[in-house]
Amino acid sequence: MTERRIDKVRLGTEGPEVGVQGLGCMGMSEFYGDTDEAAARDTLEAALEAGVTLLDTADMYGNGANEEFLRPFLAAHRDEITLATKFSVVRDAADASFRGISNDPAYIRGAVDASLRRLGVDVIDLYYMHRRDPAVPLAESVGAMAELVRAGKVRHLGLSEVTGAELREAHAVHPIAALQSEWSLFSRSVERSAVGAAAGLGVALVPYSPLGRGFLTGAFADAAELPENDFRRHQVRFTGDAAAANAALLEPVRKIAAAHGATLAQIALAWVQQRAEVHGLPVVPIPGTRSRGRLEENVAATRITLTQDELALLEPIAGQVVGDRYPDMSSTSDSRE
Repeated sequence: MTERRIDKVRLGTEGPEVGVQGLGCMGMSEFYGDTDEAAARDTLEAALEAGVTLLDTADMYGNGANEEFLRPFLAAHRDEITLATKFSVVRDAADASFRGISNDPAYIRGAVDASLRRLGVDVIDLYYMHRRDPAVPLAESVGAMAELVRAGKVRHLGLSEVTGAELREAHAVHPIAALQSEWSLFSRSVERSAVGAAAGLGVALVPYSPLGRGFLTGAFADAAELPENDFRRHQVRFTGDAAAANAALLEPVRKIAAAHGATLAQIALAWVQQRAEVHGLPVVPIPGTRSRGRLEENVAATRITLTQDELALLEPIAGQVVGDRYPDMSSTSDSRE
């Protein structure tokens, strides 16, 4: 049982109030090896007990299975949960490796209805564009998302993996409550332009993979150790010579963790949480887990404050990381900076 409920913060100037740490639900359905539904459901209960109220999913996680998995929990706790889901990554049921991107307005209108059905809800609290398709004018896509707000199907809008310029363009069409992008001790490209733009516009940052897909926890030193059905086996950062080089970067994290009597994960999360103070904007990381114990460990990180000397020790890490965030970076904001 967690000691107490975490503090709250508002997403955007008019967005929902949520716990300062959220929960990424992707791994409860696929990508990180075999799943345990009973343990995952217990983790959802633990999250609510701790004040973790922002649940993050997407229609592409398990090809809709993750949204369906959340349905009974949402039915029991709808008024206590801020529900976020995402559209635009298109998968082929016959080819698990296929990934397409659609920002077409007609696609968006169909996607939101499908998500509402799977989730069993009347309205989605925060609806994200998961990935940007530069072939579709951003004003058209965000305009279609704004129509969903007016129709009462969506309460607030979010974007994922966009540049600062794209965030400003979208915000001019309709207020954006949150920007979701990868942000961790290993991945700081979001700071190039998006963080400054978000701070200026009053948009919250929702960092995904704040634990570097688990590598920052020290739980594994090479993805070859992981099960065959774990997607991290295909991430260049976590294999071979790159993995060895990146594992060595964890030494200052270990030193600081020892000083605090904390885990590596807690120090990595505390660093992300303190980005709010550093950059002057709301920051709500969404570490994913399927374990009650890990959830409680993650939440405890919100009570750790790193000193300026400790922050300085961690500062160089991202610039020394070997390998890109994804094998194919074409759909990330990095490719459009």
